[in-house]
Amino acid sequence: MRDMVADLGLKKADILAKERVISWFAQKYPRVKEGTISAHLIRLSTNATSRVHYSAKPGDDDLFFQLDGGHFRLYDPATDPVPIHEKSQGASSQAPEVAEEKEPPTEFAYETDLRDFLAKNLSVLEPGLHLYQDEGITGVEFPAGGRFIDILAVDAQDKLVVVELKVSRGYDRVVGQLLRYMAWVATHQAETGQNVRGIIVAREISEDLLLACSTLPNVELFEYQLSVTLRRVHFDAAKPNT
Repeated sequence: MRDMVADLGLKKADILAKERVISWFAQKYPRVKEGTISAHLIRLSTNATSRVHYSAKPGDDDLFFQLDGGHFRLYDPATDPVPIHEKSQGASSQAPEVAEEKEPPTEFAYETDLRDFLAKNLSVLEPGLHLYQDEGITGVEFPAGGRFIDILAVDAQDKLVVVELKVSRGYDRVVGQLLRYMAWVATHQAETGQNVRGIIVAREISEDLLLACSTLPNVELFEYQLSVTLRRVHFDAAKPNT
């Protein structure tokens, strides 16, 4: 990316369109995929909250400032906000903490919680499923045509797997979203001959979603459940007080 900035002669106030970046890479590094380029743009954008998923390094990766989904300029430390490097720095869409529930929770409070759990435990969906990685970019919030896939994974047969999450009930409208992501990945990210399939995970799969997916052999549905286990802690009377 820094070579590109130098090659294009980009100045501090110049606006850089994503299409120009993709075109430059197509000429210089044609094997680098569009999704990977988009992810690196986010990783190098100091104000992009999703960069926390791509292990952005302070200083080294503070190159751009994102103006919108498709336009960037060079980061100016004199006038721009402090770069985001940790999740706590990003704008939070979560509601304020509410009073403690009397009953054990049956679902994740936020979709990000479900996403972060599954990203670290993809094997609970199926053995061999693991997070997609390419050129230092992971499959968490993977960019796909101006939107973000919740999780992009790879299965034991090297198929790309688009995982779409719904923290509560999943309805049939999620199918269109999933199929769009699958088609984008198949067109812009998959290797030649590499298949793409989809998984929808929700607290509850509605009847209309079940019906909508009944004729889609490359889409699977999962319902998750939360459970709480208690372990009694015994006081050791022989243990000296400290």
